[in-house]
Amino acid sequence: MAERKRYNKQFKEETVKYIQEQRKSMDEIALELNIPKGTLKNWMMTYRQFPDEPFVGSGKLRTQENQIAELEQKNKDLEEEIAILKKAMHIFSKDRS
Repeated sequence: MAERKRYNKQFKEETVKYIQEQRKSMDEIALELNIPKGTLKNWMMTYRQFPDEPFVGSGKLRTQENQIAELEQKNKDLEEEIAILKKAMHIFSKDRS
């Protein structure tokens, strides 16, 4: 089985721009660059979906995904605090006869 070739972020971005500037078909560009057509299509799709940060390095989350993860954690912490406060309010509001 052939080893999978890896491309860096800059190469992908330059390739996407090249594809957008050319009047050639995707097949012609794939042949010219010796990159599978499916790979080029994936890069184009990713670029359209995330125009600000289309290609992140391995293991790195996009800024927006990081923010979502942080907000989810903060939300979970706040929900726990609310549950604790409700229990405390229940305990202290009991009639002490």
